[in-house]
Amino acid sequence: MKRTVILIFLSALIASCGARRKSNTSQTSSKQLGVVSEKSDNKFKVPVINTPSQYISFFKAVAINEMHLYGIPASITLAQGILESGSGKGRLARQANNHFGIKCHTWNGEKIYHDDDKAQECFRKYKDPNSSYRDHSEFLANRKRYSGLFKLKITDYKGWAKGLRKAGYATDPKYPKKLISIIERYELYKYDKKSKKKRSKNKKSSQIIVKIHEVQKGDTLYSISKLYNTTVDDIKKQNNLNSIELSIGQQLKIPTN
Repeated sequence: MKRTVILIFLSALIASCGARRKSNTSQTSSKQLGVVSEKSDNKFKVPVINTPSQYISFFKAVAINEMHLYGIPASITLAQGILESGSGKGRLARQANNHFGIKCHTWNGEKIYHDDDKAQECFRKYKDPNSSYRDHSEFLANRKRYSGLFKLKITDYKGWAKGLRKAGYATDPKYPKKLISIIERYELYKYDKKSKKKRSKNKKSSQIIVKIHEVQKGDTLYSISKLYNTTVDDIKKQNNLNSIELSIGQQLKIPTN
């Protein structure tokens, strides 16, 4: 009888130790992988980011891609992301994937309410950080008040920083200085380069060749003009457009030399 009791006790003790080991191993793996452990509405998991340098390492490729598509300096995009999201640690970034503090305005998607200039203001909510970066690009490219920025050189981050404040992106008078400080501290200007696509040196003819582009989700006249190495004005003239509004599936004639 005593032997039976002892065996039952030892079996329970071994099972308990095994369960504890398994639990500890699971926790360690989670930390090593950098999985976000806090509760949030995010379906898209990103590594735990604690510093601006880590934020830059994770998002620089996205910023560079947006620069080539829309003409916004990658340094400006990254600096705004760092400043507006607290390097990805702010509430809007964690719970709404909103890295640029863009408010609802005419937004029809999901929303989140957050204290800013006023209590409980409406901000846009995205399914993942990449969607936030794309909306930031379109937000600037599709609004006339920012159009002057796109006339600046891609390397003129100081002009962009000052222009954003002047156009009303932020109410903080020190906003340009903060962006410039972040860019220079982390040398973000090294990412500001034009697309590596090369133009043909041999101009055999000045005849205009027209291509057809079918508008896809996310396309803008600006991104399309960059894709085909032409200008927004030329596309508008070729298609008799009076505005920059496009619809998915629309067929555009694209003039190319």
